[in-house]
Amino acid sequence: MGGVLFLIFFGLILSLFLSKIKKGRLAEWAKLFRTAMLIFTISLFSYWFIKKSTVRIIKDSVALQIINKLPQTLDFYVISNKGQFPNGILETKHIGKIRPEYYRIEYLKMDSSDEYWIIGNLGKKNLVYFSQHSVPNKNIDQMIEVRNYINQSVKLSDIAKKQIESYSHENIKQGIWITLDFLLLFLNLVLLVRRR
Repeated sequence: MGGVLFLIFFGLILSLFLSKIKKGRLAEWAKLFRTAMLIFTISLFSYWFIKKSTVRIIKDSVALQIINKLPQTLDFYVISNKGQFPNGILETKHIGKIRPEYYRIEYLKMDSSDEYWIIGNLGKKNLVYFSQHSVPNKNIDQMIEVRNYINQSVKLSDIAKKQIESYSHENIKQGIWITLDFLLLFLNLVLLVRRR
């Protein structure tokens, strides 16, 4: 998504420069490009927002239900290993903050993996829960109750911390690009529809 956001940023900057062309045949082409760029950007962000907002039930996936039985709200992440550890690709998903006595459901694609890790943070970076789970039967959904503060593997939890930091860093970068794109989208929209 990062490359697409950069291309949108470049296209919207170009649209701003093209808004200076007022007369001639080139002005018609500039207005057409600006209109197409705005429609494309609005459509892409609308699709992306709807996709992120809906429940992501994945075909042939394992449903993971995490129940927080601890007295504090924890911020949960799930890391699944695509391939054999340590050579496989670690895929991180942010489950979200789960209050005491509440749960969340996440759907995991476990085609090339048979284990996942659950990480619970108290605050931003204070890891207070780490557990490693195997999936012997991919036809049975998983239900995990978090009842105490444990760290099953210090070595794997250190890897998980680095993975979560990298995931958070990528999300921050993506958030900056999205903010810049929305700002440029607004400027282009105002310049296109304003009347003299």
